[in-house]
Amino acid sequence: MIVLDSYEALKEYIENCKKLNKTIGFAPTMGALHEGHISLYQAARPENDIVISSIFVNPTQFNNQEDFEKYPNTIVQDIEKLTQSGLVDALYLPKEKDLYPNGTKSNHYELGEIETLMEGKFRPGHFQGVATVVEVLFSQVQPDNAYFGEKDYQQVAVIRKLVELKNLSIAIHSVPTMREENGLAMSSRNLRLSEKRKKDAVLIYETLNEIRHWSKTMRVSEIENRVKEIFSKHPDFELEYFVIADDKTLRTATEILPNLSYRAFLVAHLEGVRLIDNMKIA
Repeated sequence: MIVLDSYEALKEYIENCKKLNKTIGFAPTMGALHEGHISLYQAARPENDIVISSIFVNPTQFNNQEDFEKYPNTIVQDIEKLTQSGLVDALYLPKEKDLYPNGTKSNHYELGEIETLMEGKFRPGHFQGVATVVEVLFSQVQPDNAYFGEKDYQQVAVIRKLVELKNLSIAIHSVPTMREENGLAMSSRNLRLSEKRKKDAVLIYETLNEIRHWSKTMRVSEIENRVKEIFSKHPDFELEYFVIADDKTLRTATEILPNLSYRAFLVAHLEGVRLIDNMKIA
């Protein structure tokens, strides 16, 4: 695996790939890599000639400065993990000036309704920052295929919208959420949890599983009350939001109708760490 530590180095590498008509698969990350990230490259490897990773903690997508400052930095371990996987041909490590040559600020995109729902509602400006950095990375890496995890399901929808808005010839692939043995969704933020809290955090997964069963017989309002009741009994958790939404539009559902697909989204804070998960329920 080659490490490209500047846009100039990446540009030369991509030019050589294009000259050889190599197809490029790309999965951008913010580091603190885990098996969920590796699964993106496992998906990309058989479908592309070249697989590229990037690591950059993007400041414009954080609406909480403390959250940005506390985001884990494990670059040495990350490089080792990618190298040992044998799945990645090149790792791009851009500096801030490589991605934001005119100052660290977000562009504005007409993302529509999706930006006002769930993560967009609770993290204003977040998706503008995501779209900004992803557009720049796409323009620099020039992938044919890009891979993102379903743990950040709404983010995948935003990126699909970005590709549509900018008329980009990039296929967006979503990869199922990877979980720990106890069901906890793998996340870089889990590094900030103590071992005890990692065990406690499985409550989120267990609740989503319950919701999947409840959705077969209960009304949405009843399920919402059950979820609030569960978290009220666990005061160490702070429930930020719980939503059942249409799987495609992500609009909040007030009832579960036959022949439509739905997904439950749940965000809670534990030990000062924001944990996000979702599950297809119908």
